[in-house]
Amino acid sequence: MEKREKDFILSLESDRWLFYADLLVDKAHVVMLKERGIIKKDEAAEILKFLTKIKEKDFIEYELPSYEDLHTAIESVLIREIGEEIGGRMHIGRSRNDEVATCIRIALRDELLELMKEVNYLRRALIEKAAENVDTVMPGYTHLQHAQATTFAHQYMAHADALARDFSRLLNAYEHTNVCPLGAAAFASTGFPIDRAKTTKLLGFNSVLENSMDAVSSRDFIIETISCFSNLMTNLSRLAEEIILWSTSEFDFICVPAEYVTGSSIMPQKRNPDYAELIRARAGTVYGCLMSVLSICKALPYTYNRDLQEATPHLLKATKATTASVLVMKGMVEGLELNKEELEKQAEIGFTTATELADTIVRETDTSFRTAHKIVSELANRGESGVTLRTIDDAAKSIIGKKLSEIGLTEKKVKEALDIASNIKKRDAKGGPAKKEVLRMIDRRRADLDKDGRSRQAKEERVKRNLDELEREVKKKKRIIKVTKK
Repeated sequence: MEKREKDFILSLESDRWLFYADLLVDKAHVVMLKERGIIKKDEAAEILKFLTKIKEKDFIEYELPSYEDLHTAIESVLIREIGEEIGGRMHIGRSRNDEVATCIRIALRDELLELMKEVNYLRRALIEKAAENVDTVMPGYTHLQHAQATTFAHQYMAHADALARDFSRLLNAYEHTNVCPLGAAAFASTGFPIDRAKTTKLLGFNSVLENSMDAVSSRDFIIETISCFSNLMTNLSRLAEEIILWSTSEFDFICVPAEYVTGSSIMPQKRNPDYAELIRARAGTVYGCLMSVLSICKALPYTYNRDLQEATPHLLKATKATTASVLVMKGMVEGLELNKEELEKQAEIGFTTATELADTIVRETDTSFRTAHKIVSELANRGESGVTLRTIDDAAKSIIGKKLSEIGLTEKKVKEALDIASNIKKRDAKGGPAKKEVLRMIDRRRADLDKDGRSRQAKEERVKRNLDELEREVKKKKRIIKVTKK
């Protein structure tokens, strides 16, 4: 068989990602085998001594390329170093099927904990940027056209809230990921008296993934996780698109930090928002990973099939793209400079007070909202430069046959309705852009963020405690007198 054909079956990139997890799984399995009396204590000591001596860089560079996969490589080198009589016992009661499924879950668990931390950093950056700009007026948009006046704080709190839901989804994905398939073996478990609860605890999992067929063949946790990544990247792409648009000469709302723009090879003046553009593009990359994994897992018969090997690279690619995008976005948000004068100027353009004018007509004249809407729409269609009580009366007369000034509307109320600051202040319903309401949301979101941070940290600390216990068990069992290799 030619090298190209042999390489077809390899999974070296994913195996590098799983290296640390694989060593943990090996250690926990050997500790359990010894405690259950399946292997002798001196045999366990020999194996564990080897596992603690492996150097990741050297092993991946010099040993891994010679073998089909990481799991085979570690066992093969173990046997080469301490002999098959002892080294060949490490794999008792397990298969590569449950081993690799466990490794993927451990590696992904760590990635999820890190990503949740980065998402919270980004949420914090958005909230604090909002807190700095509760009085910064800007136009709000529908269909990318001026709609109503709002504040920069209101807009950025919307992004923060979307990311809060992303955090919640990632937390759920973590719970579904952090269950242990180890001990399922190929798919029918094993006749050895293993202790699945022991390895589950030592490896920091929440619980055993019980059904041994389900344990080795399910990759729904990967699909769920990349789905969460896709939703997160969708939200990031919306924020990235705003940054791209708002930094153009046509908008001129913001200035992107210098470290997040690039120049041109020919045009000296260019400040291209390449980082934001790449975040926007990598949303598509993550979607592609999701569709690939869905297609790979579709209609696979129970239990394990080699098709599943192809899912892991897509998971790794989606994970790296998503985490990097969150990290970059945080830096951009923190460094954004606002052109407050232009934002306020644009808030005055496009008759953004039209809705409040219609509302005022309803309140002051007891006219139905639909009728008031028609009157203000007539004003907008006429395109007159200034709206006054007189122009409103003219429009009303053409719509309802009478002047609104005759039934309660005053010049004072018209001026108030057309004032941007007054518009925003009145919109104090829950979730609205009024300053007091935005400040309330900022305080609440800070508290929610702190709570989410503690929740994530508790999970991280629980895993660390269990892995520390694993290392103590390994050290204790390594103290056994070394057996001479035959």
